[in-house]
Amino acid sequence: MPVEEKSVPGLDEDTATMAIEAARNALARGCVSPEALRAVWVGSESHPYAVKPTSTIVAEAIGATPQVSAADLEFACKAGTEALQAAIALVGSEMADYALAIGMDTAQARPGDALEYTAAAGGAAYIVGPREQSLAYLEGAYSYVTDTPDFFRRAYQHYPEHGGRFTGQPAYFKHITNAVKALLAELGCTPTDFTAAVFHQPNVKFPQRAARMLGFSKEQTETGLLSPQVGNTYAGSSMLGLAAILDEAKPGDRILLASFGSGAGSDAFSFVVTNLIMERQKLAPSTQAYIARRKPIDYALYARYRRKLQMH
Repeated sequence: MPVEEKSVPGLDEDTATMAIEAARNALARGCVSPEALRAVWVGSESHPYAVKPTSTIVAEAIGATPQVSAADLEFACKAGTEALQAAIALVGSEMADYALAIGMDTAQARPGDALEYTAAAGGAAYIVGPREQSLAYLEGAYSYVTDTPDFFRRAYQHYPEHGGRFTGQPAYFKHITNAVKALLAELGCTPTDFTAAVFHQPNVKFPQRAARMLGFSKEQTETGLLSPQVGNTYAGSSMLGLAAILDEAKPGDRILLASFGSGAGSDAFSFVVTNLIMERQKLAPSTQAYIARRKPIDYALYARYRRKLQMH
C-alpha cells in the first residue's frame, strides 16, 4: 500500500482535545460566536470515556455552555457525518441558527494488523448555519444503510475486529455506490457536474476504486485523498478530506462527500461553494498546514504513546 506515514496523537491528545482545536478553527473561519451555537455534537468511535460525553467537554472548552444541546454519536467511520446530518436537520427545521458537528478519532489497531498501516488520528469540525452566511450550502443528501457486520468491537475489547476483504464488498462499495447513485439521480446530476469528490478512506485503493465505479476522474478526487500522507482517521476521514478540498475551493464549485460507516451505511452530500469562501480560507490553519508541521516519530515511540505494550 502506498502509505508513507500516518498521524497519531501525542501523549496529551485524545478525541476531546483534538475536537476542541477543530471546533475553535471552525468558529474562527465561520466568524461565529460560541454563544450562538445551539448544538455541539461529536461523532467518534474512540471517545475518551465509556460513560461521559465528549461533547460536553468540547462545549465547555469553547465557551458554548450552558444554553446548548450536547451529544455524542457513534456509527463507526461515519459518526462524523451522522453529526453533520443532525446539525443540518436542526438548523433546517429552524430549531437553531447554528449547530456544530465534529468527526474526530484517535488511532486504534492491534499490533501487526492491516489496520495499523492506515488507522490514524484526526478529524474536522463544521458549523451549520444560515445559507446566506455559509461558505458552502447543502444541495442535497442521501443515506443508505443495511445490517452488514464487517467491522466491530465488543465491550471490554481493546481493538476492533474486521472481516478482511468482506469490508470492501459487500460493505464499503455497496453502500457508497448506492448512496451516491441515489443522490445523483435525485439531483439530476452526473459526476462531471462536480469539481471535486471525497470518499471515505480506509486505505488508498478503496476510494480510488469507488470513484472509478461511479465515473469520477482521478483529478476530481486528488485534493481530498489524504491517505498516502496521513492515513485513515476513522470518523473524521471523509470530513477531513472535505476540509482539504474547501481549503482550496473556489466560488461555484460543487463538491461531493460520501462517508462510510461499518455496520454499515453511507451518507452522501452535495455542497456548492459560495463567494464567502475566498475571504474566510485564511482565518484558520489549513489541513495541509497541520500535515506540514508534523513531528515524525518511530514505531517504538508510537507503541508507547498508544499503550500497545501491556505488562502482566
